[in-house]
Amino acid sequence: MSRHIITCASWFGLILLLLCIFNPAAAQVDQQRAEAYFREAAAICQRDSGRLWGVSLCGPMVFADVRTRTLATNQPRPTGDWPRVLGFTNAPIEWGGLRWSAYIWEFTTALPTARDRCEFMLHELFHRIQPDLGLMTLSGQNAHLDTVEGRIWLQLEWRALSRALAQSGEDRKRAVSDAVTFRSARRSQFANAAENERVEEIREGLAQYTGIVATADSRAEAVASTIEHLASAERQETFLQQSYVTGTAYGVLLDDASADWRRRVRSDSDLGQMLMAALDVTPVANAVEASARYGGMQLRAAEQAREEQRKALVRELQNRFVDGPVLLVPSGGGGTFNAQGATPIPGAGTVYVLPYRMSGGWGTLEAMNGVLINDDGTRHLPGPVRIDGDTLTGDGWRVTVARGWLVRSGPRSGDYQIIPDSQ
Repeated sequence: MSRHIITCASWFGLILLLLCIFNPAAAQVDQQRAEAYFREAAAICQRDSGRLWGVSLCGPMVFADVRTRTLATNQPRPTGDWPRVLGFTNAPIEWGGLRWSAYIWEFTTALPTARDRCEFMLHELFHRIQPDLGLMTLSGQNAHLDTVEGRIWLQLEWRALSRALAQSGEDRKRAVSDAVTFRSARRSQFANAAENERVEEIREGLAQYTGIVATADSRAEAVASTIEHLASAERQETFLQQSYVTGTAYGVLLDDASADWRRRVRSDSDLGQMLMAALDVTPVANAVEASARYGGMQLRAAEQAREEQRKALVRELQNRFVDGPVLLVPSGGGGTFNAQGATPIPGAGTVYVLPYRMSGGWGTLEAMNGVLINDDGTRHLPGPVRIDGDTLTGDGWRVTVARGWLVRSGPRSGDYQIIPDSQ
């Protein structure tokens, strides 16, 4: 099953989202359908009954659509205005003094099966309790995972983890040893890679692990779902969000190797190191030799061919989003974007070429033809920029500037930027 990434509190989603993005009628929240989804989530939470994390996964949930201004909640909604990000994000939000799990209605309804939907809902419910568990981490910058070497060694790690999940005993230990060998080989080639990957595996990997394991009716189903996710991950165009499947795989393997690992894991833990300790395994001596067991030579040839195609794409995106005139949109806010086809531009950020929607204190943004996001969160939209009052438009994008913010000339001729009116 093809999966893509939706953030904030990112989620592997579907290209079907694009089919309903232009259809407001399809996005209207159906109250009866929402109630059925709430019951699905509640049944899983009650079945878990605190088994996984020592606390209930149940909590306030809200489905929202920003275009039709419709929503559904599983408990009485607070009075007053909606939080600005409702309908823009799949993520925890603060509303009426409570922390809610917020869901984009059109995305939720695009998921093809009840299992996908339940995994998604439980993933977000875990994010709601994650701060209370002390398992929140900052975002890791993992552009290295879309380099040739990063992609090769990551896919080898995934293949070894999949083999480990399918086996037991000494065969499993050998496969885990291979997986951590490939993990070490990758991380040794990039500065800060271990830390950047680790924090994402804690933040998003544990959420995805929770969604899969809580939803599964049996241990065998959880393992099968994890193997399916690993296979699907290799088919994605970008590996920037590796944390979902990698963290899930280590978590599911830890369930067998160390029954109390969830009580011991912390925000500064490395799931791979925890599994190595639990199984008493170490990396093998020769990573290249080990890679032959997983099609390493063929994988390298395929990735080198992909790299040549990527270089041409980077040159084109550099011209549009970096070298030419741009609108600079501040960091901050919550929203959704689909990371299929995301392309890092060295030294500039990452271009997301599929529909992107964001809302923050500075206003709202909708881009149909792509946006570049710097490492500091600043967005670049390609010029020329057309200004009509508080509405800015350009090549496939539209920005509405909020009260208290201004549009001014940017640092280069032809650039514009959105800044607070106090500056």
